[in-house]
Amino acid sequence: MRRLLLPVVAFLFLAGATSTDTNLTERQRALHVLNRLAFGPRPGDVDRVLNDGVDRWIDQQLHPEAIPDRAVDARLREYGTLRMSNAEIVQTFYAPIVEMRREAKNKADNASVSPQLRKEAQRVMQELVGQRIVRAADSDRQLNEVMVDFWMNHFNVFAGKGIDRFLLTSYERDTIRPLVWGRFEDLLMATAKSPAMLFYLDNARSVAAPENRPRMQPRRWPAMMRPQQQSQNRGGLNENYAREIMELHTLGVDGGYTQKDVTELARVLTGWTIDQRTGAFIFRPQLHDACAKTVLGVHFPAGGGIEEGERMIHILARHPATGHHIAYQLCQRLVSDDPPKALVDRVTKTFLYTDGDLRQTVKAVIDSPEFWDPQTYRAKVKSPFEYVISALRAVNAGIDDPMPVARAMQQIGEPLYGAQPPTGYSDKADAWVNTGALLNRLNFALALAANKLPGLHSDVASLVPSDRSVDALAVALTGGNLTDETRKTIKARGQDDAPTIAGLILGSPEFQRQ
Repeated sequence: MRRLLLPVVAFLFLAGATSTDTNLTERQRALHVLNRLAFGPRPGDVDRVLNDGVDRWIDQQLHPEAIPDRAVDARLREYGTLRMSNAEIVQTFYAPIVEMRREAKNKADNASVSPQLRKEAQRVMQELVGQRIVRAADSDRQLNEVMVDFWMNHFNVFAGKGIDRFLLTSYERDTIRPLVWGRFEDLLMATAKSPAMLFYLDNARSVAAPENRPRMQPRRWPAMMRPQQQSQNRGGLNENYAREIMELHTLGVDGGYTQKDVTELARVLTGWTIDQRTGAFIFRPQLHDACAKTVLGVHFPAGGGIEEGERMIHILARHPATGHHIAYQLCQRLVSDDPPKALVDRVTKTFLYTDGDLRQTVKAVIDSPEFWDPQTYRAKVKSPFEYVISALRAVNAGIDDPMPVARAMQQIGEPLYGAQPPTGYSDKADAWVNTGALLNRLNFALALAANKLPGLHSDVASLVPSDRSVDALAVALTGGNLTDETRKTIKARGQDDAPTIAGLILGSPEFQRQ
């Protein structure tokens, strides 16, 4: 099967996407917003958006707090860990593992953690991954989920680092989700004080040099949060977070800062750590660098405390380079891999003029002529997450168990919460377009259309039009038509069973792109 599918994969993708040199029709406009501002249309969605009006649908999506989402809310009540605090999750699922390891070490016992404890601990990430998939596939607040995905990636935290897999539930629920439509400064401050981010980028263990502390006190680490390599690195100043908050979260790589600014900002942020009793953010003045500092030309006299870091976050959030960096990334996500400079400049002005109002900034992107340019239509390649979710929505799949979906995403190349570098996952096509990945996508599409994926149920046959034509099924699944090249390639397979045709359509360039 692999040998037979390889030429299909290559030809389908090289066939190119649907394009148009004229203004988008109203139907294309509806499909465009469902692909860019949502995770693709479900059966009937294009007609529903047309009936309501494209502009009205956009306005509703920009105010998700007014959109009822009762079915998803009811489904998520099954996931008990989503309502637990950091402290509750750590004490319930992680502390027993630490204790078992400690007892085994004291007894010189090589026994590993019991399978039962591991299974219970895995529940935290399984429910976190599950809620993300369910929300993206089934929520009516589609643009909200697109923005959650964007900001979770922008402020990436890797689940595979130590205790972070137990801190990510609160990170997404309490830090990211409530603030995606607020002010950027508030979101930036929340991530800076998030235990998940503090641990991931090592700021929780960044302390001032002994001679720079207001009073000497040895560093005490909670056993469950102690770095695994502590014997090799006993702390001191750590620049990881200071570097990434400037390079990735705010100013951008060309934002005009120097290595000296990184070091000085790291000194400003010493003492920002995690309370071992509550698992929450805490400022420890005895670990803070109390000497004078200068960051980006801003001088801090000796004797300062937490207000130094808060002031620097305020400055970084409002910096013109930050406005440009955030505008560029939003335009790259919603418009094109290489967004036009004029568009980025206009969106930057909106960001700065509105004091980082994220709703107004996103609206500026959507209202731009570049967003509606015919050359933008189906011009971006979907990430694995976008592709899998859009395929589920296209066949109106019911999700009984999200874990097989998560495994499919991992196989295609994007495990949820699995980006190890702080850059997160790429928003550009070249990160996802290769023969192996496209073959995995097509295999997933064929299995989904044939209803052979565990944990899912769908009825592709119910979507097949009476004439059973490839074009009619393509309209039902993608909301649009296929190119002549794609149509010929699918017909050349010589099979007319609906699941195979549907799978090939879901693997086509028209569906791979948004």
